[in-house]
Amino acid sequence: MGFALVFLLYSSLFFLGSNASVPKSLQSRFRSQLSESTHEIPPTTFFEVTKPIDLPPTKPCSQLILKHDFGYTYGKPPVLADYKPPFSKCPFQHFGKIVLEWKATCKGRQFDRIFGVWLGGVELLRSCTAEPRSNGIVWSVKKDVTRYYSLLMTNQTLAVYLGNLVDNTYTGVYHVELSFHFYPAKKELSNGGDFGHGYGSNADLIMPISRNLPLNDGLWFEVVNSTDVQSKTFNLPKNAYKAVLEVYVSPHENDEFWYTNLPNEYIAENNLTNVPGNGPFREVLVSLDGKVIGAVWPFTVVYTGGINPLLWRPISAIGSFDLPSYDIEVTPSLGTLLDGKTHEFGFSVTNALNVWYIDANLHIWLDAKTEKTEGKVLRTSTLPCHVSSVSNFTGFNGTFLTTVSRLIKSTGWVKSSYGKITTQAIQQFNYSNFMEMGDNGDSQIVHQSIDFNDNVIAKSGPYLDSLTSLKRFPLYLYSNNVDQGDGAYTSVANLSLGFNEKRIKKSELGSSVSSLENLQEGQSTMLVKGNLVVSGVGSTQQAYSFNSHNSCYFRNVSSSNYTIIYDKENSKCSRTTPSHWGLGLHIRWQNPARRAFLSSHPL
Repeated sequence: MGFALVFLLYSSLFFLGSNASVPKSLQSRFRSQLSESTHEIPPTTFFEVTKPIDLPPTKPCSQLILKHDFGYTYGKPPVLADYKPPFSKCPFQHFGKIVLEWKATCKGRQFDRIFGVWLGGVELLRSCTAEPRSNGIVWSVKKDVTRYYSLLMTNQTLAVYLGNLVDNTYTGVYHVELSFHFYPAKKELSNGGDFGHGYGSNADLIMPISRNLPLNDGLWFEVVNSTDVQSKTFNLPKNAYKAVLEVYVSPHENDEFWYTNLPNEYIAENNLTNVPGNGPFREVLVSLDGKVIGAVWPFTVVYTGGINPLLWRPISAIGSFDLPSYDIEVTPSLGTLLDGKTHEFGFSVTNALNVWYIDANLHIWLDAKTEKTEGKVLRTSTLPCHVSSVSNFTGFNGTFLTTVSRLIKSTGWVKSSYGKITTQAIQQFNYSNFMEMGDNGDSQIVHQSIDFNDNVIAKSGPYLDSLTSLKRFPLYLYSNNVDQGDGAYTSVANLSLGFNEKRIKKSELGSSVSSLENLQEGQSTMLVKGNLVVSGVGSTQQAYSFNSHNSCYFRNVSSSNYTIIYDKENSKCSRTTPSHWGLGLHIRWQNPARRAFLSSHPL
């Protein structure tokens, strides 16, 4: 079997016996092994390119909630800390922006580690550590967590799980500080944005759909195969009028590089073993009481040691420091959930191999003017995926084309003190993966594209409002391994990775549009001997562009082997950037039901 199959497609490396394993591929054996100079040089700062958070020009109240050294923490309980809102420490009591900040340092040799941060069981951050070097590294993650406003105003237990292994070879200990920064609101608005009728842009209640403590692991569920369904029961308050399920997902072990997995017939025909299969398509399905209500076709996050670790030093891969979460509109199903009975969310992954970490947060908007709302599910449509797979191979060489599409629709109404709102949620997906194996299995090329579109439409009388999210995730990967003799080989990997999204918000008052185009390209080579990286070069280029009606950010940055060779950024919007809102923002809301929908769907 060719080297490419060994390098890209083997996916589980077990450090401990029984059920104690760390999700690492054979690629992991090459990570953090490159010899470095012992000369004294300052620690290297790693970073993920993203738009800076828009903050008020005021000093925040800051709270250091947790300070901990994550040494040998694998298989041990999450680190816990008491959290209290900063009311007694802040001169202001209402907050316009709340930011979570994770700061960490590490020195020595270590793998990348997945970790999560939960508050009261609600996940606030899913992330991956940077891989250290001998002189040390530093990195930080800042995340706008204002959408969790109601949760952050109550006493809670904060939990952090970072499963790390430390021994004579892997010496890196992650020294972490976790803080919250609270910025004052311009006006004294309840729940981060009250418009005078009990509505704000943030949910009134956030319910964790995750595992309960105590645990010797993260609070995420573990989906281990294609038939595995992980679930949790819950009871919805009777005065809910809107609900959104925020889903976190991350693939590991045999599915860390799921987009490179080969069809099972190829594996069987070539008598391959220990090679991840089930093809390259994955979808996360969300069910309510056993019926599918939504799906996530995930972005291809590459962790900081993935493919070739030299690609991600110091520029980290898109989404690796702040993995994206995905919103599924549950409001059309409230007619089923407002009966006061216990219900159940379930999570599964189509074609899954071991293992996927999944959990969710249920954001709920409550009607303070009534004890009970009522609703009805009008119709749902969840057709099976339309799948097409075409294979053409002889021996280890061949091509494989997989295309998939899916449509999920649901409609329902809810009647509250704000009127009767009929909500329609539509998810539309398209997927294409073209894979070519060549050089007797030594080379692999993957062209993949995911289109992931959401549309939520709310109607109240003559008023119609909508929020649309159009996402496209392109991926190109080329890998080739060349035998150099004497147990050594050269590995080449070139990558192009994109996260693009356009968000459109419409009403009769006007429209607002934001767009994100985020593209990375990387080229790398390394000489491997005995699972030791003898030498290597990694270069990465990234272009990030965000535009909206009131905010813009652009950055063009490139690096090679820890060194930034070009970096230019700009936060000024072009004069030609359209602003469709005009004077609409100054018009008083004419209908509370319509305002309720728009205020809870910020761009």
